[in-house]
Amino acid sequence: MESVIYKDFNSFLRENRIKVNRYLNTVLWFFAITGPAIAAGIKLGIFEGITYITCILITGIVVVLAAIHMVLQKKFPKSMVTCIFALTSLDMLLMFMSYNHVKINLTWFLVPLLSILFCDKALFLYAIIMNSIGMVVSTWLCSGYYANLVNSYEKATEYFADIISGFLIETVIMSASGYILVRLTVDYFKTQFEQYNTIISNEKSLKEKVELLDSMAEIYDNVNLIDFVNNTEMSLRDTEHTKHGIDMSSQTHTIMNQRIRNQVMPDQLDRFLNFTNIKTVRSRLSHKKIISADFIDVVSGWFRAQYITVDSTLDGIPNTVIYTIRNVDEEKRREENLIRISMTDEMTRLFNRRCFDEDLKDFRNNPLPGDFVLFSVDVNGLKKVNDTKGHAAGDELIKGAADCLALSVGNCGKAYRTGGDEFMAVVFTEDPEAVRKKITDKAGEWHGVYTDEITMSVGYAASKDNKDKTVDELERIADADMYAEKEKFYRERGIDRRR
Repeated sequence: MESVIYKDFNSFLRENRIKVNRYLNTVLWFFAITGPAIAAGIKLGIFEGITYITCILITGIVVVLAAIHMVLQKKFPKSMVTCIFALTSLDMLLMFMSYNHVKINLTWFLVPLLSILFCDKALFLYAIIMNSIGMVVSTWLCSGYYANLVNSYEKATEYFADIISGFLIETVIMSASGYILVRLTVDYFKTQFEQYNTIISNEKSLKEKVELLDSMAEIYDNVNLIDFVNNTEMSLRDTEHTKHGIDMSSQTHTIMNQRIRNQVMPDQLDRFLNFTNIKTVRSRLSHKKIISADFIDVVSGWFRAQYITVDSTLDGIPNTVIYTIRNVDEEKRREENLIRISMTDEMTRLFNRRCFDEDLKDFRNNPLPGDFVLFSVDVNGLKKVNDTKGHAAGDELIKGAADCLALSVGNCGKAYRTGGDEFMAVVFTEDPEAVRKKITDKAGEWHGVYTDEITMSVGYAASKDNKDKTVDELERIADADMYAEKEKFYRERGIDRRR
């Protein structure tokens, strides 16, 4: 037989009405034999004052009521009306039997007892009220008949008062005990359904987490489930899901990290070991959903290590954590490419003004090295070339100047295009004059398609010669030196710049 799973207590009540109504219908049909049974009692002299017509009427009434209830049960199996009709039918049958002097004293308590099966306080209360009304009315109607049979009662009212007082006391006791029984039953089932729903909710949540973990295991190169309550780790990529113990007193890294550490770039190993220290993960992840860091694998390039909180205490301390490793080398390359593009001048491929300003921030916040030199470079005669030979020739001149500067700086520093024909360079050298000469020599060797020569004015400021100066002050000194060189160039060539 297939078991039924109810979503909540109300759905249980509705489904329970179907079963109880089916049972009560069987009871009604069973009462159809009451008429023949009483007739047999009349024949044997057991029942006095009862006619065979009464027996026929009892059977007829029961059959009609049972048939109507059967129809209601099929069309409205969960309806309160169907339940009320079944209880009322039994009360009507008992009233009819009592009125026709069939002794049924104990049977009055049958209807409230059966109503308990519905596990519904409203239906139990209805059964008590209707049962009490039927009992009082039928006892009053029959009190004259029974008072005449018993010599101890002078009046019918005396018999009624005596009998009904006993009935009422029994009814009160039955009502109180029955209500308690119904309430306990209802509370029990409600508790069971609450617990069931909690279990279902937890199972659903657990299933979702497992599905999430399975999907994560497919996305990431390595996925570890770390349980800080039981001090275990388990690889989700492992089909057997074997749990390994973590000795928090002596162990600083999980099995996964003990394996991965052998592939981390040596200069990043200390940072990797600090980030993956299992003893400090909980404190670092406290009140956080995720912490992550990027490192370089000597074989496959950049990878990202992440600790993700799955479950935590009310204080925000992680109990269960997912540790993942994912290759992000391609992502890093795209990121570096975007950074390079944003920091690079499109025409000359030198670093741009933005990069220069960012680098100066670092030099402002840190002491300048003793070999720090800031160069300021400007192309001579660019405006004249643009005016006489066109902008293509001017662009060629700017690119030529950038090449000369980049070749001269080499691996000793960085060259920047900071304006139209303005350049800056940060060079680490003990001989800045040699670098200046190299720049001018490279410019002297240059020849273009549109222009035969290129000349540049080069100024510089060395930190060793200006020990108390800031990087911004060195920039101004380098600019001043460059402008002095430019004036010298134009003077030597006899060019009047004012014209």
